[in-house]
Amino acid sequence: MKVDLPSLGPRQKVREQVAHALRAALVSGEMRPGVVYSAPAIAVRFGVSPTPVREAMIDLAREGLVAVVRNKGFKVTELSDRELDEITEVRELIEVPAVVRAAERGQAARVRALRPLAGEIVAAAERRDVLAYIDADHRFHLELLGLCGNAHLVRLVSELRYKARLYGVPRLAERGELAPSAREHEDLLDAVAAGDGDGARTLMRHHLRHIRGIWADRPEQHGPEHHRPERR
Repeated sequence: MKVDLPSLGPRQKVREQVAHALRAALVSGEMRPGVVYSAPAIAVRFGVSPTPVREAMIDLAREGLVAVVRNKGFKVTELSDRELDEITEVRELIEVPAVVRAAERGQAARVRALRPLAGEIVAAAERRDVLAYIDADHRFHLELLGLCGNAHLVRLVSELRYKARLYGVPRLAERGELAPSAREHEDLLDAVAAGDGDGARTLMRHHLRHIRGIWADRPEQHGPEHHRPERR
């Protein structure tokens, strides 16, 4: 894995940082289904003791993201195409109306405060840092949805986002093709700040098509005709 941790603090903070880094590695495909990961090996990679790593992996197991392999470690839970399609469909049902609502609330100042975070996404894309890209993208969308004032909605979307698989993103980054998608976040902010609900709706749907299409290494699902997931 290529995952790194920031400066570490108390044990609980280490546990949270490890869990956060592992979620990003899982979403991006750095951690793949079928491979058994041991807590001691991950601990060496992070430069921490095995205990907070085991605790973090147990947290991920409770979330259904990994499964315990007795006396060996943990492995990433594999999701079928149908399950990923259904997750994307639920996200569209939640997130598209949410960004429209955010646009209609007229919160230009709060929207402008998200501009630096959108800039982080672009910067990560330009330096081809996949894990930083996914982390900034995750934080950006949760902050944007937070403008609706519904904490339950934000928590649900966060859980759904961590279940996604964006295996195509590293390939896009390697080819230098991630930056245009990164700039869509700035376009989305412009639409929300301007109170353009229709524009925000279109941009969010386009973004979600990316997630289940080219970002998930499923290019055949990328395009206007696939704005809703195919059933399999």
